[in-house]
Amino acid sequence: MKLVLPPDYIAQATELVRIAQTRVFLIAMVVADHPATHDLIEALEDAAKRGVSVTVTADIFTYGEVSGGFLPIRYYSPGVKEVNLMVKRLKAAGVKFQWLGRGHVTLLNGRTHSKWCVVDDTCFVFGGVNMYQGGVAENIDYMFRLQNNRLADRLGYEQGRIVKAERASTNYPSVTYELEGNSVLIDGGIIAHSVIYRRATELAKEASHILFVSQYCPTGKLARIFKKKNISLYFNRPEQATSLNKALIILSMFTSGFKTLYKKDRYLHAKFIIFTMEDGSRVAITGSHNFAYTGVLFGTREIALETSDPKIISQLESFYKKNIA
Repeated sequence: MKLVLPPDYIAQATELVRIAQTRVFLIAMVVADHPATHDLIEALEDAAKRGVSVTVTADIFTYGEVSGGFLPIRYYSPGVKEVNLMVKRLKAAGVKFQWLGRGHVTLLNGRTHSKWCVVDDTCFVFGGVNMYQGGVAENIDYMFRLQNNRLADRLGYEQGRIVKAERASTNYPSVTYELEGNSVLIDGGIIAHSVIYRRATELAKEASHILFVSQYCPTGKLARIFKKKNISLYFNRPEQATSLNKALIILSMFTSGFKTLYKKDRYLHAKFIIFTMEDGSRVAITGSHNFAYTGVLFGTREIALETSDPKIISQLESFYKKNIA
């Protein structure tokens, strides 16, 4: 597994899509044809035209993000026209495109927050990069790249499962499965049920030190455990956020009493925790989950990796030292 920064992720995925042989699966909360993502969107169209099976799935939250708002209901705001044109082009090329979340009227309930891109057997996953200008060119974030046909098969299956659940207006229980000594954690969107958040609380109870990185201040049971631990907390300052994000950070800081160590200007969108145990061993969770209880309460769909692999944890530490500390 290799950690890649957002521009490298897009560049590498684009090159792979251009030579794809059989399949491409792309899912993100936000997908838009912006300068930072244009080459990839174009490559997806070309791949579908030459007969590659291309599936793209995005949340209607995209509409709010590209129109300068937060709510995913401003379908006729500036920026939305370009997104609709992108979808028409993709579908005309033969891409199987699906919007998620149309049947959910609340802001957070039913949101699909998972992110991955599969090209043949290459997977980009276990990070938080959204496919639009801000997500690629402005945010502090990453994805992991790995070659694994079993994971590629599983992610394709999960994407189909999400689409099927969306059509039936249902969700499914969270699941955990083994991947070469690591654990893949998937939240299926059931309200107040998150295997990722639950596992984070279990590890936090046993840890002697915790390095926490997220766009949001931790909340809920995890925050209560953190108060009793030796912790290093990095999340965005309120002035770095806008709209509801800003309000959420202010409220969570007020209720928890936590302060952030994050001092840099770029918006922090990466999400991982490194737990150091009493015996010196370390475990990390990395993925799409923000580790805030709000997402758990409203049932967001998420994906993460739990790992004790020193090589993976070392990459997370290097990313932290270079981009966050």
